[in-house]
Amino acid sequence: MQKSDFRRGNASAAILRGLTVAALLLTAPYGASRAAELAGVTMPDSRVLDGTRLVLNGIGLRTYSILGIKIYVAALYLAQRSSNAESILNSPEPKVLEIRFLRDVDAEEAHKSWRNGFANNCRAPECSVDQRDVDEFISRVPAVHAGDESQIVFTSRGARLTLNGQLMGNIADAHFAQVLLRTFLGPAPPTARLKRELLGQE
Repeated sequence: MQKSDFRRGNASAAILRGLTVAALLLTAPYGASRAAELAGVTMPDSRVLDGTRLVLNGIGLRTYSILGIKIYVAALYLAQRSSNAESILNSPEPKVLEIRFLRDVDAEEAHKSWRNGFANNCRAPECSVDQRDVDEFISRVPAVHAGDESQIVFTSRGARLTLNGQLMGNIADAHFAQVLLRTFLGPAPPTARLKRELLGQE
């Protein structure tokens, strides 16, 4: 298998590592109930990540424009439920964000969305991230299709991303991983309603 890294200058930490095809160690526990359904998508009430049970914190629908075009359904899993975004972002406990796409999104659309998310949710002096890392991350984001499933698994060491069960990359930088989650739970999420729903406030 081939591996591909990128590094910030001579920095020792690579943001994305191991672009190999592998299954994510994330499975629903036996007997998981159909806890929540939204826009025809059902999410289980819990996930098991490396032996740790995570519970469904919230499920939300991402829409676009005043027409309410449905883009994806997202579900956030935590070790303990919380409605406080900052507490979730600062917690070292594992987290999972699962996304089920309801329509095709081409690479250009996806890149624009991620770029806006980083720019609007990580602003100096409270937050900073190397723009070269952002550009490198965004350049690796692929087009997606209706029915695709994506997961982002957050740990105290970083994050790993999968698409349809295939590993897309590892983020070996805890701060960058936190900023990634901030694009959903920060001050300027994709929509205010999606953030509230992921926080279990609706």
